[in-house]
Amino acid sequence: MRLRATEVLPEDSTEDGQTDADLVSAVRRGEKSAFVAVMRRYNRLLFRAARGVIDNDDDAQDVVQESYLRAFTSIGNFRGESALGTWLARICINTALNVQRKKMRTVSLDEIPNADDTGVGGAMVSPHERSPDAHAERFELRGALESAIGQLPTIYRSVFLLRAVEQMSVADTALSLDISDDVVKTRYLRSRALLRRKLGERFADLLPSVYHFAGKKCDAVVAATLVELERRGVIVADGSVITAVSHSRRGSEG
Repeated sequence: MRLRATEVLPEDSTEDGQTDADLVSAVRRGEKSAFVAVMRRYNRLLFRAARGVIDNDDDAQDVVQESYLRAFTSIGNFRGESALGTWLARICINTALNVQRKKMRTVSLDEIPNADDTGVGGAMVSPHERSPDAHAERFELRGALESAIGQLPTIYRSVFLLRAVEQMSVADTALSLDISDDVVKTRYLRSRALLRRKLGERFADLLPSVYHFAGKKCDAVVAATLVELERRGVIVADGSVITAVSHSRRGSEG
């Protein structure tokens, strides 16, 4: 169930030049603006990572919120051995997989689809159908692309969204999904081939707008996550943080 915000969002006062390392240090100090900055910086990545496993936007948004809660309450486990975005993405993907398992929808990122599974079947709008104007046509094409991506088998969709849409490196994608570099390369090529077969070559310039996550949805995740962190005592009124929460859990970095 999605958390509900009951307060006005704080302004994001983080300077553009602030690095992830700076933000992590500030989060550990309990600075609310740092929590906000991290979420605004990585909301889109996490939503797309979740959407690679989850079949609908609402559940994916819930996964993003839960992922931030898990990450912020175990920030002591982050040692900088991977990029912050990669660490967050892996938490998000694991959270999404757990959600699917609880719903009795078994998902494995190691599974092999059936040989005859094209992953992009079903009726959808043809990208070659002309709309009244260019803007409407682009909107239609984006809808067709999102529909086609959504119909990809999970093992391909998860790789495609990280590599093609978020432009993650092969190594970071492999680390996020806990698979090998070679598997990432193979699945990425396969996913592009499936989409090209359905949509032709016209989808490439629309990739940055796929599963866009901003505006009210972004604000809702930030606000609701802050409310829950304060309720749990991770962020308190004076800006301090309960360090026992951050450092009590030790384990290997994702």
